[in-house]
Amino acid sequence: MAGEVANLIHDKLSGALSPNALEVIDESHLHEGHAGARPGGQSHFRVKIVAQAFEGKTLLQRHRMVNEILAEELAGPIHALAISASTPET
Repeated sequence: MAGEVANLIHDKLSGALSPNALEVIDESHLHEGHAGARPGGQSHFRVKIVAQAFEGKTLLQRHRMVNEILAEELAGPIHALAISASTPET
């Protein structure tokens, strides 16, 4: 079952970008004992998102869109976020 932070990431990105596909992967277990790792995990995530909203945007612009949507979480529980952002055509 997905954790609370993963669900929040999914809900915020779904609401803002209406993606064709969205996968939120909690990779916190890979970072246990490292800086930023929290007891109980939910600190390191990978997001794979396909959305028409990225059309005509550079990779940097796509990442900034995701980061802006998740700004509150990036300032709090999320220590690291890896993003794969594409359009349905790419």
